[in-house]
Amino acid sequence: MNGVQVNAVQVVEKDGSTVARRVRIDIRDITRIAIFAAIIAVLGIPGAIPALGGAVPITAQTLGVMLAGAVLGSWRGAAAVLTFLALVFVGLPLLSGGRGGVGVFVGPTVGYLIGWVFGAFVVGAIVQAGGRRPTWWWTALGCFVGGILVVYTFGIPLQSLITQLPLPQTALTSAVFLPGDIVKVVVATLITMALWRAYPRAFRVESNGRGAVLAAAPPVAR
Repeated sequence: MNGVQVNAVQVVEKDGSTVARRVRIDIRDITRIAIFAAIIAVLGIPGAIPALGGAVPITAQTLGVMLAGAVLGSWRGAAAVLTFLALVFVGLPLLSGGRGGVGVFVGPTVGYLIGWVFGAFVVGAIVQAGGRRPTWWWTALGCFVGGILVVYTFGIPLQSLITQLPLPQTALTSAVFLPGDIVKVVVATLITMALWRAYPRAFRVESNGRGAVLAAAPPVAR
């Protein structure tokens, strides 16, 4: 068996017509998704890493979210994060600090967890837009927009709602994480481009709703 049929999606063309396109997933996709779900889990083992004199605790799991989107593409990257969160939901202590279970999805960080899913999707959509190969600029931009802006867009309002703190105060409190998140953008970009040079077949580029394994040699960096 070469692939497993997942679903048929409706795509609106430029002329306004709607066509059905089939999204397929094969065993290699399932393996990639499982591997990146495991990577996100492993990155939570160190727990919170103090930085800048201990004022900014950094967790590495958002790095895994960025990498999932950049390497797997939009929906496969999001699927890896969803797989990881499903394991957390059933009680596995995979979040940084050994947290897990239903309780974390009703706590102040739930918005950030939701943001991870959409963030991975956006990272992949930007890095691999139009089926292009990863480049330094688009990878960094995708990790920044998806891994920081999108995650914060979901995380800060829900944190404010749950903690009953004013939204500006919550945003200001969350701003202390920005230096660490920017470091993760840089690291994710370096890892992505190094992996692309060393093993381009690890990537899954999506074009017109279909995935394609990259087998060609990477272009020379400019």
